[in-house]
Amino acid sequence: MFSSAASLIQNVLPAPAVAVHRFPRIPLLNLFFTAMLLLPCAAGSATPVTSARVWPAQDYTRITFESAVPLQFQLLMLKNPDRLALDVEDLAVTPTLEELSAKIGNNDPYVKSIRLGRPKQGTVRLVFDLKTDVKPEIFTLRPIAEYGHRLVLDIYPAQASDPLLALLEKTQAPAVTPAPPAAVTAAKPAESATATEPARAPSQSAAANAPPAPAAKPARTERTIIVAIDAGHGGEDPGAKGRRGTHEKDITLAIARRLKDVIDREPNMRGVLTRDGDYFIPLQGRVQKSRRINADLFVSVHADSFIRPDARGSSVFALSENGATSAAARWLAKKENEADLIGGVNLDVSDPYLKQTLLDLSQTATINDSLKLAKSVLDNLGKINTLHKGTVEQAGFAVLKAPDIPSILVETAFISNPAEEKKLKDESYQQKIAESIFSGIKNYFAQNPALARARVATNP
Repeated sequence: MFSSAASLIQNVLPAPAVAVHRFPRIPLLNLFFTAMLLLPCAAGSATPVTSARVWPAQDYTRITFESAVPLQFQLLMLKNPDRLALDVEDLAVTPTLEELSAKIGNNDPYVKSIRLGRPKQGTVRLVFDLKTDVKPEIFTLRPIAEYGHRLVLDIYPAQASDPLLALLEKTQAPAVTPAPPAAVTAAKPAESATATEPARAPSQSAAANAPPAPAAKPARTERTIIVAIDAGHGGEDPGAKGRRGTHEKDITLAIARRLKDVIDREPNMRGVLTRDGDYFIPLQGRVQKSRRINADLFVSVHADSFIRPDARGSSVFALSENGATSAAARWLAKKENEADLIGGVNLDVSDPYLKQTLLDLSQTATINDSLKLAKSVLDNLGKINTLHKGTVEQAGFAVLKAPDIPSILVETAFISNPAEEKKLKDESYQQKIAESIFSGIKNYFAQNPALARARVATNP
């Protein structure tokens, strides 16, 4: 037993003190008790999860494990019943991990529950009971901003439904004006017939002498204008943070929802949110959604921040092919484009759409329309708030790179300015911003009527 304790000391002590024979005057019994004290340290070397988060959404459910060091893992798909098994090596079972199951709500579209187990020594298994067939993606993220190492599990449906396309089909269905009944058209007396006395059919001679009925009018096919409304940031990516603790992602979603409501009240216009909850969507995913619904416009809503708390005012940005129009615009674009790094994107998945977007020759014409839209929106924002700069600025915003959709990014105000942060949290002010953006959109279409487009766009 004593020799085993000495061996343990050699394995756990730092190199200068591993040789037991260097301490001949220390009794072996003392070494044994020292080894017993060190055993909990050896057993406690498993990595704890510092935070575990769940982000349910209609598109997918994201589950994030954050730790001080990278986690080693293996993901298994199991059938009968459908479930996922995530095996993580040297993972400590802590209250943070045990409380994860309580974060799965009944409204989660894909995950029913989470269970913990130990399939073998040194491995913790998390079992995700599923509600449907899924297509999972799992990847790791290096530390960035306030986050440490992250292990991210994205659970997508195996057969993805597209509620955006369903909405498009509904809103673009032509309104058919029914032709008047033949009896009413041919015989006026039938209009006075009572409910208990059916109208008499006209005689053959009357029918022969009657003037021909006018041809039925063709069905009205007024096209619905679709505006993609993008609430910036979300989920793992909180965006900027105000001094009072306000997160940009919450402000942008509140304003985006109000903008959708205002647009939906306008005949032949519909607003579609790229996200309608607190979850993350990659920048290119936002562009892809807009193209799938054949959007006429794309409006990304943000709340600006700067290192100086006195920076204030609203701004509107469009895409630039030739560099930023100012150092501030370049800095902002770089900051906004880092959303994918903070929110978490699986970089192992190739994105041929991105190459198509960057090479599309229609980009220049789209940017010209984007500048017109941006100018119209900026002018209207100037009626309710100070403008940070009186002209539209341009920079390389990734979220504005749809090659065929005029796209703008609206910085509603500076959330880093305490006074503007307070206004951004006010519901009446949020409504003013939404109505102001909408007025700019209406003015744009008054000068640039929407052209006919295909009913449903092909997927990129």
